[in-house]
Amino acid sequence: MLSYLHACAAAGIIVTGYTDEAHGTMTETTDGGGHFIEVVLRPRVTVTSPDMVEKAAGLHREAHEKCFIASSVNFPVRHEPVVLAASTAGRRG
Repeated sequence: MLSYLHACAAAGIIVTGYTDEAHGTMTETTDGGGHFIEVVLRPRVTVTSPDMVEKAAGLHREAHEKCFIASSVNFPVRHEPVVLAASTAGRRG
């Protein structure tokens, strides 16, 4: 999240809301231990203007490449972002 918010700030994108529903998949080893095999992040981001939506969505890739945590784990971290403008964020489809 911090890498993403920094990328947005540097690009002039104003984020007014950010929530994430992360999901991790683990596997157990034969000795009773285990480890993660994948994490999926599902951030829901609200920006102030519709003209910021496309750029804000694209910045998830840049943020992932610069993320210390994602770079430090030995399993894939995937992103499934949703970015909405504040004027449409309350609407459900």
